[in-house]
Amino acid sequence: MKKRFLNILFWSILSAAFIGPGTVTTAASAGAEFGYKLIWALIFSIIACYVLQESAARIYAVSGMNLGEAIQREYSESKWGKIITGLVLISILTGCAAFEAGNIVGAASGISLLFASIPQWITVGGIGTIAGVLLWRGTVQQIATLLGIVVAVMGFCFLITAFLIPHDILQLLADGLTPTIPTGSELLVLGLIGTTVVPYNIFLGSGLKHTQNLSEMKMSIFVAIGLGGFISITILLTGTAISGQFTFEALALALSERLGNWAYALLGVGLFGAGISSTLTAALAASITAQSLLSKPGPNQKWGEQTLRFRSVWLIVLLIGIIFGFLNFQPVPVIILAQALNGIILPVIAIILFLMINNSGIIKKEHQNSSIYNLVTAVVVYLTVLIGLTNLFRASFRVTNSEWISPTAILLLSFVIFALFMIPLAKNIFRSDS
Repeated sequence: MKKRFLNILFWSILSAAFIGPGTVTTAASAGAEFGYKLIWALIFSIIACYVLQESAARIYAVSGMNLGEAIQREYSESKWGKIITGLVLISILTGCAAFEAGNIVGAASGISLLFASIPQWITVGGIGTIAGVLLWRGTVQQIATLLGIVVAVMGFCFLITAFLIPHDILQLLADGLTPTIPTGSELLVLGLIGTTVVPYNIFLGSGLKHTQNLSEMKMSIFVAIGLGGFISITILLTGTAISGQFTFEALALALSERLGNWAYALLGVGLFGAGISSTLTAALAASITAQSLLSKPGPNQKWGEQTLRFRSVWLIVLLIGIIFGFLNFQPVPVIILAQALNGIILPVIAIILFLMINNSGIIKKEHQNSSIYNLVTAVVVYLTVLIGLTNLFRASFRVTNSEWISPTAILLLSFVIFALFMIPLAKNIFRSDS
């Protein structure tokens, strides 16, 4: 029992990575604007998160290679392969840096709810210092255990606030378990998936070295991500306390009016926990991604956890987040920007992962996806493409001030792109079956 608990605590680093200020913003906004009607989207996003994270971790458990090493083995010899590898590396590092800004500013917002008189630059500096010391002195194993504890505290805070707000249980079940997309909720649905299925998180999960067997690993990841999903749902339920446009302050005010001033503090602790945990994981994931894509397979002292190369990557990502915090960027816009970058990066990683998990040169046939699992993964991968294109066109709409392509056209385009990338997968499966 103790071993199983420690395994779950270890993999809780994945929950800590996706439950950041972005999840708080998006899930609480969904609750504020649409009540219980988008809970189903969070449930689906957790399933999608598990499918991708389990696949990434399975590559390491079966082959001994993390995702980055597998990409190197498969693509490093060709010109296009080197371009893909470089694109993945740049995209992940850029995404981590963008998310780090939102994470640090979000954590600072949590402190501001607790101690409004403290200037933001002091809060940001303190958060950056704490994160830097933990990353410098701790090992990946120690940080994973610490983040498991932070997730538990954060979950407790949101659990209390969610369930002290009166809810109609029958209405919650009826709305929450019925897949519907209310008018105006389309982008929030995609946002709930995009903020849960995070690209750098896939590399983080694939790069965590462990001694668990395949069944222990799968069960531990399932429980850890499931608990993270439950916390996300409690955040959505907490968001039902307000109506109108979401801000951290509006949510805190609504909770204090309903539950008392102590709820203000509870939200602050929860938001700080979400921010500091994701601050650590974003920086750590950047280093693990760079390590896996730039180091040669096998023992390599140049990219060890305590080396200057490994530390310099997470240090740069952390400093970028701190600079954004010092510049006093408002948290919600920074978080939304990070999510937009996430939507562009995610499809590339999801497609590569889908190809890898069915590649007989990487994983033996008995450990590859079954037909049903491939079908589920295909749905997840298609949605990542749809999310990526939607966020890309949203950005262009803001620049041109016009919606020059319809949602239906985006759906069709995403399907065409998905189909083109699935041709190599189909060829590989057919070859391995013959």
